[in-house]
Amino acid sequence: MSLQTKENIFQQILAKSAFFVAAVLFLFFLTLLVKAWLAIWSNGFDFFTGAVWDPLTGVYGAFPLLFGTLLTSVLALLLTLPFALSIALFLGEFFRKGLAASALRSSVELLAGIPSVVYGFWALFVLVPLIRGLEITLGVVPLGVGVLAASLVLAIMIVPYAASLSAETIKLVPQDIREAAYSLGATRYEVVRRVILPHARSGICAAVLLALGRALGETMAVTMVIGNANKMPASLFDAGNTMASLIANELAEATDPLYVSSLMQVGLLLFLVSALINLAGRYVVKKFSVET
Repeated sequence: MSLQTKENIFQQILAKSAFFVAAVLFLFFLTLLVKAWLAIWSNGFDFFTGAVWDPLTGVYGAFPLLFGTLLTSVLALLLTLPFALSIALFLGEFFRKGLAASALRSSVELLAGIPSVVYGFWALFVLVPLIRGLEITLGVVPLGVGVLAASLVLAIMIVPYAASLSAETIKLVPQDIREAAYSLGATRYEVVRRVILPHARSGICAAVLLALGRALGETMAVTMVIGNANKMPASLFDAGNTMASLIANELAEATDPLYVSSLMQVGLLLFLVSALINLAGRYVVKKFSVET
Protein backbone atom coordinates (compact mmCIF):
# COMPACT_ATOMS: atom_id res chain seq x y z
CA MET A 1 0.00 0.00 0.00
CA SER A 2 1.47 3.32 -1.06
CA LEU A 3 1.91 6.33 1.20
CA GLN A 4 -0.67 8.28 -0.82
CA THR A 5 -3.23 5.52 -0.37
CA LYS A 6 -2.65 5.45 3.39
CA GLU A 7 -3.07 9.22 3.55
CA ASN A 8 -6.34 9.03 1.61
CA ILE A 9 -7.67 6.33 3.94
CA PHE A 10 -6.68 8.40 6.97
CA GLN A 11 -8.46 11.47 5.57
CA GLN A 12 -11.58 9.43 4.89
CA ILE A 13 -11.58 8.14 8.47
CA LEU A 14 -11.31 11.69 9.79
CA ALA A 15 -14.08 12.94 7.51
CA LYS A 16 -16.42 10.08 8.44
CA SER A 17 -15.71 10.59 12.15
CA ALA A 18 -16.58 14.27 11.87
CA PHE A 19 -19.74 13.43 9.91
CA PHE A 20 -20.71 10.84 12.54
CA VAL A 21 -20.49 13.41 15.34
CA ALA A 22 -22.59 15.89 13.35
CA ALA A 23 -25.13 13.17 12.54
CA VAL A 24 -25.46 12.15 16.21
CA LEU A 25 -26.03 15.79 17.18
CA PHE A 26 -28.69 16.16 14.49
CA LEU A 27 -30.38 12.93 15.60
CA PHE A 28 -30.48 14.22 19.19
CA PHE A 29 -32.23 17.36 18.01
CA LEU A 30 -34.58 15.46 15.68
CA THR A 31 -35.57 12.97 18.39
CA LEU A 32 -36.37 15.72 20.87
CA LEU A 33 -38.30 17.65 18.23
CA VAL A 34 -40.43 14.64 17.26
CA LYS A 35 -41.14 13.67 20.87
CA ALA A 36 -41.98 17.28 21.79
CA TRP A 37 -44.15 18.00 18.74
CA LEU A 38 -47.44 17.27 20.54
CA ALA A 39 -46.53 19.74 23.30
CA ILE A 40 -45.29 22.34 20.80
CA TRP A 41 -48.64 22.14 18.99
CA SER A 42 -50.75 22.13 22.19
CA ASN A 43 -48.86 24.55 24.46
CA GLY A 44 -48.02 27.14 21.86
CA PHE A 45 -46.05 30.23 22.82
CA ASP A 46 -47.49 30.11 26.35
CA PHE A 47 -44.95 27.39 27.09
CA PHE A 48 -42.16 29.98 27.00
CA THR A 49 -43.99 32.77 28.83
CA GLY A 50 -46.21 30.87 31.25
CA ALA A 51 -45.30 30.85 34.94
CA VAL A 52 -47.39 27.81 35.95
CA TRP A 53 -46.32 24.19 35.58
CA ASP A 54 -49.26 22.02 36.67
CA PRO A 55 -49.61 18.57 35.05
CA LEU A 56 -52.90 17.95 36.91
CA THR A 57 -54.64 20.74 35.01
CA GLY A 58 -52.61 20.35 31.84
CA VAL A 59 -50.92 23.75 32.12
CA TYR A 60 -47.25 23.75 31.16
CA GLY A 61 -45.32 26.99 31.48
CA ALA A 62 -41.54 26.69 31.44
CA PHE A 63 -40.46 30.28 32.08
CA PRO A 64 -39.65 29.71 35.80
CA LEU A 65 -37.57 26.66 34.81
CA LEU A 66 -35.66 28.62 32.18
CA PHE A 67 -35.12 31.48 34.61
CA GLY A 68 -33.97 29.14 37.37
CA THR A 69 -31.53 27.38 35.05
CA LEU A 70 -29.95 30.61 33.83
CA LEU A 71 -29.94 32.20 37.29
CA THR A 72 -28.17 29.34 39.06
CA SER A 73 -25.69 28.81 36.20
CA VAL A 74 -24.73 32.48 35.79
CA LEU A 75 -24.50 33.04 39.54
CA ALA A 76 -22.32 29.92 39.88
CA LEU A 77 -20.09 31.18 37.08
CA LEU A 78 -19.67 34.58 38.75
CA LEU A 79 -18.74 32.87 42.02
CA THR A 80 -16.32 30.57 40.21
CA LEU A 81 -14.36 33.10 38.15
CA PRO A 82 -12.14 34.62 40.90
CA PHE A 83 -11.12 31.20 42.25
CA ALA A 84 -10.68 29.58 38.84
CA LEU A 85 -8.55 32.44 37.53
CA SER A 86 -6.43 32.47 40.69
CA ILE A 87 -5.80 28.73 40.45
CA ALA A 88 -5.04 29.03 36.73
CA LEU A 89 -2.46 31.77 37.31
CA PHE A 90 -0.93 29.82 40.19
CA LEU A 91 -0.54 26.64 38.13
CA GLY A 92 0.12 28.22 34.76
CA GLU A 93 2.46 31.07 35.63
CA PHE A 94 3.76 31.24 39.19
CA PHE A 95 4.26 27.60 40.21
CA ARG A 96 4.36 25.31 37.20
CA LYS A 97 6.46 22.71 39.02
CA GLY A 98 7.02 21.72 42.60
CA LEU A 99 5.22 20.03 45.46
CA ALA A 100 2.63 22.78 45.97
CA ALA A 101 1.73 22.85 42.29
CA SER A 102 1.46 19.05 42.12
CA ALA A 103 -0.75 18.93 45.21
CA LEU A 104 -3.06 21.64 43.90
CA ARG A 105 -3.22 20.11 40.43
CA SER A 106 -4.12 16.72 41.89
CA SER A 107 -6.80 18.32 44.06
CA VAL A 108 -8.33 20.11 41.09
CA GLU A 109 -8.37 16.89 39.04
CA LEU A 110 -9.95 15.03 41.95
CA LEU A 111 -12.70 17.64 42.22
CA ALA A 112 -13.48 17.18 38.53
CA GLY A 113 -13.82 13.41 38.97
CA ILE A 114 -16.18 13.39 41.96
CA PRO A 115 -19.71 12.23 40.96
CA SER A 116 -22.39 14.90 41.12
CA VAL A 117 -24.49 12.90 43.57
CA VAL A 118 -21.60 13.07 46.05
CA TYR A 119 -21.56 16.84 45.67
CA GLY A 120 -25.28 16.79 46.32
CA PHE A 121 -24.93 14.76 49.52
CA TRP A 122 -22.15 17.05 50.74
CA ALA A 123 -24.21 20.15 50.00
CA LEU A 124 -27.28 18.66 51.67
CA PHE A 125 -25.50 17.82 54.93
CA VAL A 126 -22.88 20.60 55.10
CA LEU A 127 -23.81 23.53 52.88
CA VAL A 128 -27.56 23.61 53.54
CA PRO A 129 -27.19 23.83 57.37
CA LEU A 130 -24.72 26.70 56.94
CA ILE A 131 -27.13 28.56 54.69
CA ARG A 132 -29.98 27.84 57.11
CA GLY A 133 -27.93 29.43 59.90
CA LEU A 134 -27.31 32.48 57.70
CA GLU A 135 -31.03 32.73 56.95
CA ILE A 136 -31.85 32.65 60.68
CA THR A 137 -29.33 35.44 61.26
CA LEU A 138 -30.85 37.54 58.47
CA GLY A 139 -34.42 36.87 59.59
CA VAL A 140 -35.30 34.90 56.46
CA VAL A 141 -37.43 31.74 56.48
CA PRO A 142 -34.80 29.06 57.22
CA LEU A 143 -35.32 26.71 54.30
CA GLY A 144 -31.64 26.01 53.68
CA VAL A 145 -32.34 24.66 50.22
CA GLY A 146 -32.85 27.10 47.38
CA VAL A 147 -31.21 29.02 44.58
CA LEU A 148 -28.21 30.08 46.69
CA ALA A 149 -27.41 26.52 47.77
CA ALA A 150 -27.68 25.26 44.19
CA SER A 151 -25.48 28.07 42.87
CA LEU A 152 -22.80 27.46 45.49
CA VAL A 153 -22.56 23.73 44.84
CA LEU A 154 -22.52 24.40 41.10
CA ALA A 155 -19.71 26.92 41.57
CA ILE A 156 -17.62 24.32 43.39
CA MET A 157 -18.32 21.73 40.70
CA ILE A 158 -17.27 23.88 37.73
CA VAL A 159 -14.10 25.35 39.26
CA PRO A 160 -11.92 22.43 38.02
CA TYR A 161 -13.07 22.82 34.42
CA ALA A 162 -12.46 26.55 34.22
CA ALA A 163 -9.20 26.40 36.21
CA SER A 164 -7.58 23.47 34.37
CA LEU A 165 -8.23 24.75 30.85
CA SER A 166 -7.28 28.30 31.77
CA ALA A 167 -4.00 27.10 33.29
CA GLU A 168 -3.13 25.18 30.12
CA THR A 169 -3.90 28.27 28.04
CA ILE A 170 -1.67 30.44 30.21
CA LYS A 171 1.17 27.94 29.84
CA LEU A 172 0.93 28.30 26.05
CA VAL A 173 1.78 32.02 26.16
CA PRO A 174 5.19 32.29 24.40
CA GLN A 175 8.10 32.72 26.77
CA ASP A 176 9.75 35.38 24.60
CA ILE A 177 6.74 37.68 25.13
CA ARG A 178 7.21 37.42 28.88
CA GLU A 179 10.95 38.05 28.61
CA ALA A 180 10.38 41.06 26.34
CA ALA A 181 8.05 42.59 28.92
CA TYR A 182 10.52 41.98 31.75
CA SER A 183 13.33 43.49 29.68
CA LEU A 184 11.30 46.70 29.39
CA GLY A 185 11.11 46.93 33.17
CA ALA A 186 7.64 45.49 33.74
CA THR A 187 6.86 43.98 37.13
CA ARG A 188 5.41 40.50 37.62
CA TYR A 189 1.95 41.99 38.15
CA GLU A 190 2.21 44.09 35.00
CA VAL A 191 3.33 41.09 32.95
CA VAL A 192 0.34 39.09 34.17
CA ARG A 193 -2.14 41.90 33.63
CA ARG A 194 -0.91 43.41 30.36
CA VAL A 195 0.75 40.45 28.63
CA ILE A 196 -0.40 37.04 29.83
CA LEU A 197 -4.11 37.65 30.40
CA PRO A 198 -4.68 39.56 27.12
CA HIS A 199 -2.79 36.90 25.16
CA ALA A 200 -4.65 34.02 26.80
CA ARG A 201 -8.10 35.59 27.00
CA SER A 202 -9.58 33.61 24.11
CA GLY A 203 -8.63 30.33 25.78
CA ILE A 204 -9.84 31.58 29.15
CA CYS A 205 -13.18 32.55 27.58
CA ALA A 206 -13.44 29.06 26.08
CA ALA A 207 -12.80 27.52 29.50
CA VAL A 208 -15.42 29.76 31.12
CA LEU A 209 -18.00 28.82 28.49
CA LEU A 210 -17.25 25.13 28.95
CA ALA A 211 -17.82 25.57 32.68
CA LEU A 212 -21.10 27.39 31.95
CA GLY A 213 -22.23 24.51 29.74
CA ARG A 214 -21.42 22.09 32.54
CA ALA A 215 -23.50 24.15 34.96
CA LEU A 216 -26.50 24.38 32.60
CA GLY A 217 -26.82 20.61 32.30
CA GLU A 218 -26.07 19.61 35.89
CA THR A 219 -28.90 17.56 37.39
CA MET A 220 -28.39 15.50 40.54
CA ALA A 221 -26.52 17.93 42.78
CA VAL A 222 -28.87 20.77 41.89
CA THR A 223 -31.95 18.59 42.32
CA MET A 224 -30.95 17.73 45.87
CA VAL A 225 -30.55 21.31 47.12
CA ILE A 226 -32.60 23.70 44.96
CA GLY A 227 -35.96 22.89 46.55
CA ASN A 228 -37.69 21.70 43.34
CA ALA A 229 -40.43 24.34 43.42
CA ASN A 230 -41.88 25.09 39.98
CA LYS A 231 -42.19 28.82 40.56
CA MET A 232 -40.26 32.03 40.16
CA PRO A 233 -37.85 32.42 43.08
CA ALA A 234 -38.47 35.64 45.01
CA SER A 235 -34.88 35.79 46.30
CA LEU A 236 -31.66 33.81 46.34
CA PHE A 237 -32.85 32.07 49.51
CA ASP A 238 -36.11 30.97 47.89
CA ALA A 239 -36.68 27.53 46.40
CA GLY A 240 -36.73 27.13 42.62
CA ASN A 241 -36.16 24.60 39.91
CA THR A 242 -34.16 24.03 36.73
CA MET A 243 -35.04 22.33 33.47
CA ALA A 244 -32.71 19.38 34.09
CA SER A 245 -34.01 18.87 37.62
CA LEU A 246 -37.62 18.94 36.46
CA ILE A 247 -36.99 16.23 33.89
CA ALA A 248 -35.15 14.06 36.42
CA ASN A 249 -37.94 14.43 39.00
CA GLU A 250 -41.03 14.01 36.84
CA LEU A 251 -40.19 11.88 33.81
CA ALA A 252 -40.61 8.58 35.66
CA GLU A 253 -44.13 9.44 36.85
CA ALA A 254 -45.35 10.99 33.59
CA THR A 255 -48.06 8.87 31.95
CA ASP A 256 -50.19 11.36 30.02
CA PRO A 257 -48.91 11.80 26.44
CA LEU A 258 -49.05 15.62 26.66
CA TYR A 259 -47.18 15.50 29.99
CA VAL A 260 -44.40 13.36 28.50
CA SER A 261 -44.24 15.54 25.41
CA SER A 262 -44.02 18.70 27.55
CA LEU A 263 -41.06 17.24 29.41
CA MET A 264 -39.46 16.49 26.06
CA GLN A 265 -40.10 20.09 25.08
CA VAL A 266 -38.26 21.18 28.20
CA GLY A 267 -35.34 18.98 27.12
CA LEU A 268 -35.48 20.53 23.65
CA LEU A 269 -35.42 24.01 25.19
CA LEU A 270 -32.40 23.08 27.29
CA PHE A 271 -30.69 21.71 24.18
CA LEU A 272 -31.35 24.95 22.26
CA VAL A 273 -30.19 27.16 25.14
CA SER A 274 -26.92 25.21 25.38
CA ALA A 275 -26.45 25.44 21.61
CA LEU A 276 -27.06 29.20 21.58
CA ILE A 277 -24.58 29.74 24.40
CA ASN A 278 -21.98 27.66 22.57
CA LEU A 279 -22.51 29.63 19.36
CA ALA A 280 -22.22 32.91 21.24
CA GLY A 281 -19.09 31.60 22.92
CA ARG A 282 -17.53 30.68 19.59
CA TYR A 283 -18.16 34.22 18.37
CA VAL A 284 -16.58 35.74 21.48
CA VAL A 285 -13.55 33.43 21.33
CA LYS A 286 -13.08 34.13 17.62
CA LYS A 287 -13.33 37.88 18.18
CA PHE A 288 -10.80 37.82 21.01
CA SER A 289 -8.45 35.64 18.93
CA VAL A 290 -8.55 38.12 16.04
CA GLU A 291 -7.93 41.07 18.35
CA THR A 292 -5.01 39.28 19.99
